[in-house]
Amino acid sequence: MAASRQLLLDLGTPPPARFETFLGAQNYELVTRLRTLGSELASGPVADRSFYIWGETGSGRSHLLHALCHEAPGHQARFASPPSPLTAFSFDPAVALYAVDDCERLNPAQQIALFNLFNEVRAHPGSALVIAGNAAPLALTVREDLRTRLGWGLVFQVAPLTDADKIEALRQAAKARGLALADDVPAYLLTHFQRDMPSLMRLLDALDRYSLEQHRAVTLPLLRAMLSATSQDPLSPIAAAADNLDSRFK
Repeated sequence: MAASRQLLLDLGTPPPARFETFLGAQNYELVTRLRTLGSELASGPVADRSFYIWGETGSGRSHLLHALCHEAPGHQARFASPPSPLTAFSFDPAVALYAVDDCERLNPAQQIALFNLFNEVRAHPGSALVIAGNAAPLALTVREDLRTRLGWGLVFQVAPLTDADKIEALRQAAKARGLALADDVPAYLLTHFQRDMPSLMRLLDALDRYSLEQHRAVTLPLLRAMLSATSQDPLSPIAAAADNLDSRFK
């Protein structure tokens, strides 16, 4: 059993984020603008070069930033977030696209560095900056001069996924992992588990590992067996979720 639980903790590396795997038709304008931003910069001056996108946890804002960097022409992009060193927030003429995630969690030195980067990008027409956070600019708990800058460019709220979008996202993620899901598994996960996408994706990764260990396809009986095994282990990343499942649906 210990080996089983250790395997569940090794979740592996998810496939790279791409715009084509971002779901939610209500975000069409935002996705279109970000998807073409790199090629537009390569072709000449771009009017809109600073973006601030915000949304609830699991809305996909981090996915969009990673897709922006992954699909940038010539990969001339840089991603930064709270764990990044200060050098990640410095301006480099060789970098066309800057993506900064979770700006509300940046420390004071990083906020100053981001403020300076914003000004540098505005002074260099061949570059663009896309910043993401968990709230609209006026509601952010960051330094005042940075909050003001965030409202200068285009501001988009990332609309949350519908239930149908989440089910499709689970199917796409499983396909990218080479994982065959029974038809009733995605809807069951959405109904019986925590509904935010990070939690659902963590469970999908755990299912992937567990199915490999058990040499079984991912079906509802396999899912229940995994939850039963991990619910007894307080160190398991999904133990709390399993307990929640038991209390709600026994």
